[in-house]
Amino acid sequence: MKVGILKEIKVLENRVCMVPSGVVTMIANGHEVIVENNAGAGAGFPNDDYIAAGATIVETPAEVYGSCDMVMHVKEPQPSEYDLIREGQIVFTYLHLAADEQQTKALMKAKSINIAYETIEKSDGSLPLLVPMSEVAGRMAAQEGAKYLEMPQGGRGILLGGVKGVAPATVVVIGGGVVGLNAAKMAAGLGAQVYILDTNLERLAYLDDVMPANVFPIMSNPAILREYVTRADLVIGAVLIPGAKAPKLITRDMLKDMKNGSVIVDVAIDQGGCIETSKATTHAEPTYVVDGVVHYCVANMPGAVARTSTIALTNATLSYAVEIANKGWKKAMQENEEIKLGANVIDGQITYKAVSEAFNLGYTPVDNFL
Repeated sequence: MKVGILKEIKVLENRVCMVPSGVVTMIANGHEVIVENNAGAGAGFPNDDYIAAGATIVETPAEVYGSCDMVMHVKEPQPSEYDLIREGQIVFTYLHLAADEQQTKALMKAKSINIAYETIEKSDGSLPLLVPMSEVAGRMAAQEGAKYLEMPQGGRGILLGGVKGVAPATVVVIGGGVVGLNAAKMAAGLGAQVYILDTNLERLAYLDDVMPANVFPIMSNPAILREYVTRADLVIGAVLIPGAKAPKLITRDMLKDMKNGSVIVDVAIDQGGCIETSKATTHAEPTYVVDGVVHYCVANMPGAVARTSTIALTNATLSYAVEIANKGWKKAMQENEEIKLGANVIDGQITYKAVSEAFNLGYTPVDNFL
């Protein structure tokens, strides 16, 4: 199979979907790898490293799409790429379709085979290709929140850990999954007073066992959520419903009761955001203010630490990419339930129920194609 590695074109997105050592593995499995010019440069992997690994470098994304059986990205295809995607071509990347009707319809029109990193799921419900970026985004959320609490960044001038005689910041993390755990761990390490809100009592019990003494897992409900949000200096939205649009848990009405200069970091923005006032931002213009509350809603947070993120992503995705290339998408899905759950749009039909429900479009079980 010819496998294409595309250069990311979202604003200040420097990750790449495969490091040169991954190319070596692909070629060892009998595949040819085509890499777009400077695809890895932003993450510190120049063309020469890919050439040494055995890849072929081409100048344009059109050449990658035009020659490859499977193309790989980190972020979702952008509008300028929609017409380049060919019928029957495998597109393997993060898609986040439930928050993007335009992309969903474009992929349906292309009749391509679209496999989403974020919905590949293990039997225990874990999301192996989302976990590494969730870990990065969670840890970054605490760092970015700490930065934007500084007054020059529009915040209320609070040091996350405080100092002797001065109370630390209050951090509220909504959601106790991978993002929430990592955000809380980082905020706690900086000395903040951290509250993790979740509705899963079993998960809260686990967090209570593993978290440091300055982290407090709390059973959430609408009243509790409102109470803790109004006390917070920093709120981190870490809610995930796999493959589905994120629920709006913090409403516009709640903002008026929040502290002036407090900060919201909405890590769920890839899936539409869990804050009513959230809208996707970029690393070039990461924040905006609503009712005195600073909103940080960058949709590709891990792109800011591209080298760390790229290596972590390749560690997670490579075995799946090799399996799809070795077997073809149909056999891979027939033999691996995890890959089958990654199918979002196949031959013009939506094959992931949460995506069809997001836009009231038809749903076709992926088994119909297998």
